[in-house]
This record gives sequence, structure tokens and C-alpha cells, in this order.
Amino acid sequence: MAETKNDSGAPELKRVMGTKLLLLFIVGDILGTGVYALTGQVAGEIGGAAWAPILVAFFVATITALSYLELVTKFPQAAGAALYAHKAFGIHFVTFLVTFAVLSSGITSASTAAKFLAENFIVGFNLDWGQTGVTWVAVIFMLVLALINLRGVGESIKFNVVLTIIELTGLLIVILIGFWAMGQGNVDFSRVMVFETEGNKSIFLALTAATSLAFFSMVGFEDSVNMAEETRDPAKIFPKVMLTGLGITLVVYLLVSIAAVAIVPVGQLSASATPLLEVVRAGAPNLPVDVIYPFLSIFAVANTALINMLMASRLLYGMAKQDVLPRSLSKVLPGRRTPWASILFTTAIALGLIILVTNFMGKETVTALGGTTALLLLAVFTVVNIACLVLRRTPHEGKHFRSPGFLPYVGVFTCAFLLGPWAQDPIEYQIAGLLLVLGLLLWVLTWFWNRAVRAKKTRFTDAEEIRG
Repeated sequence: MAETKNDSGAPELKRVMGTKLLLLFIVGDILGTGVYALTGQVAGEIGGAAWAPILVAFFVATITALSYLELVTKFPQAAGAALYAHKAFGIHFVTFLVTFAVLSSGITSASTAAKFLAENFIVGFNLDWGQTGVTWVAVIFMLVLALINLRGVGESIKFNVVLTIIELTGLLIVILIGFWAMGQGNVDFSRVMVFETEGNKSIFLALTAATSLAFFSMVGFEDSVNMAEETRDPAKIFPKVMLTGLGITLVVYLLVSIAAVAIVPVGQLSASATPLLEVVRAGAPNLPVDVIYPFLSIFAVANTALINMLMASRLLYGMAKQDVLPRSLSKVLPGRRTPWASILFTTAIALGLIILVTNFMGKETVTALGGTTALLLLAVFTVVNIACLVLRRTPHEGKHFRSPGFLPYVGVFTCAFLLGPWAQDPIEYQIAGLLLVLGLLLWVLTWFWNRAVRAKKTRFTDAEEIRG
């Protein structure tokens, strides 16, 4: 089949994603590291009523998802939030900051997932390799993901389908064990309605902090808009698929959180690095499920890393086409039609994070980086909701989804509120601040790069005119 090319003659990305693949992509991206690793921490913030912050996080995420749907059906191109900010404000510096925030959230999430996978791999196989072994397993895993990504989005999404099924299986096991324990009378549902806070913190502030942490478990839907150029008829299928995916994950999360708290005391759950494994062991002590469950967790985390690296590479590709990043990052592999330059670039950043950062973080690595990911994305979501309102002022031809008129305003307020110090841990501001400094340095380098390219083109044009 002949390659599809854009107006400049360069090959475009291949449209391989239909309704089913897009739904699995969204569900697989939302489910993952958050629910497997942070269920205990959410319960630790609010007590047995861990379902409450999940509901609030779902409410905030859905409002923002509606703004995303309005924008992606207007502009069905890769780059997502960064593209919307660019079209709404037209300020390259703002666009770059949004790009870097989304990029950082994706790569940091993928790097953390890779480290968590490596630790589970070594524990699962009972290997005594130490921290160096964890790092090398994580590095090798990221290189394998790069090869899958280079092979093509079709192959990557097929791999995602397999991982999503395994991921869902792990969560369904927890839900089924919850029903099993309930039948055996080994659950305490009274804990599910208990709100507990530490110190003098009010229930409202505790719920706010827990919601911010639970928000990490709800993100992922925004990654799908970066696959718009590889989706068939995005204006038609995106709205129903995204909302369906969010609904599925909400039901799963609520059942998992209720089962977890009803089976395992909150203190034990919040103290564990593998909270769902605690649920499996306590709910079905006579079944060998706990032997295979660490490996199910490995596959679930692998899925998170794969989708985040897919998103990050497509984000760079899209913004390079907009000249916000060097044009060389938009190069596409002619045969496979995959953005090879952006794939290699994002993989290099992820490897740097794994080698230089994650080895120096303590036991709270997943919580700290998960919270930082949520912090970055809440800032991005605030901008997206504002962009949705700004772009409504410009008439747009063609059929597109429209979020109910007042909801983007609610999205701005709720996302901005969750950015406050009452909802975030100080370490998350520190990590995000360091990333912002790196982003500013990269922006300066990009500015000089683009200036040098323009100067070179000008000299070449002048020379051609003289020779002519």
C-alpha cells in the first residue's frame, strides 16, 4: 500500500487505531502503576473511605476529559495539550512549558514504572542482584520498549492489548477475592465508611490531599489525544471511547478500593509497598494466587511504561512539526512510518532518569514521583481548560464535540485548587521545580537552535540569489 504523505511530501503516521484498540489503549493507560502501588497510600490519607477521593478524582478528570474531547475533535493532530496551548495563546514559551510538563510527566511515570518493574522482577525470581541489578533490568526494559515503539504503533498497540488484559486480570482477581472473602465472612465493611486523618488535619483537607494522590490513578486518558493522527475518524470515535474508558476504570477502582479496605486494615495496607498483594494474601490465604500476583503486577507496570513512552514520542513528533522543538525530531522512518527521532530522544531521557535519579530516591519513590506526575498534569489540565474557553471565541468549521458551556470553568477551578500546598507534598514541588529548571535550559537551547537554522537558511538563500 502506498504511503500517505502530508503537504510537505513527508510520510504521515499510519492510521491503525479503531474503536476497540483506542478503548484498550485508554483503559490500559489509566489502569496501571497508580492503582497497583498507591491504593494503600490513598487509604492512609483518608482512612477506610478510600473510594471517596477516587470519586472526586474521577469527577475532576471527566470534566477535563470533556475539554480534551472538544479540542481533539477540533484539532485531530498529535501533540495534545501543547498544540491546544499553542493555538489558544500563540506564545512559544508557554507552549514549550506545557510540552515539557506533559513530556516530564510521561517520561517520569515510565521511568518509575520501569524501576518498579525491575524491583518486582528481582523479587519475583528471588535474585540477589542489589540496586545495580535493579537499574540494569530497568534499562534493558526501556530499550526493549524503544524497539517495540520503533517497530510501529500497530505492533505497540497489539502488545498493549495483551498487557491490558493481564492488567485487568490482576485487578479482577482482587475484586473476586473480595467477593470470596465476603462469602466466607472475612471482611469488615464497617471500615469502608470510616474517614480518618492524621494529626489535626480536617477531613476536607485530608480528602483534598487524597484526591490529588488518587488523581495519578485517573490520568492517562490525555495520552490518547497524542495518537489522534494514528486513529481512524477521531472526531467520531474519540468522545464515546474516552468516556467509556473512564467509566470502566471508575467501576474497577471503586471495587478494588472497597475490597482492599474491607479485607486488610488501613494501617497494614498503607504501610505496604505492594498493597494489592496484601489483599490477595489476606483474602485467599489457602490459594496460591499470591505466587503469581507479583508477575501480574510486573505486566501492569510494563503497560504503563509502554503507553507513556508512546505518548512522549508522539508529543515530541507533533511539536517538532510545529517548530516548537527542532524539526529534526519530526523525522519519520519511511518503511515503518514511526517517529524514530523522537523515540530515540525520549528513550535517552528516560534512561538518564533511571540511571541518575531513581537510584538516589528512597522507599517513597513511587509516591513522590506519582504525586509529581499528578502535580504536573493538574497544571497542564488547568491550561487545557482555559485553552478550551479561549478557542471557543474563534469560529471553527466542521463537526466537533462540545463540552457543556460551564464545565471548562469548573475544570479550571478544580484543577487549580488541587495544585495548592494543601493538596501537595513539598517534595513534589521540589521535583517539579527541578524539572522546570531543566525545561528552561532546554528552551534556551531550542531557541538558539532554531535561530541558527534560520540564519543558515538565510545565508543559503542569499548565496543562491548571488549565484543566480
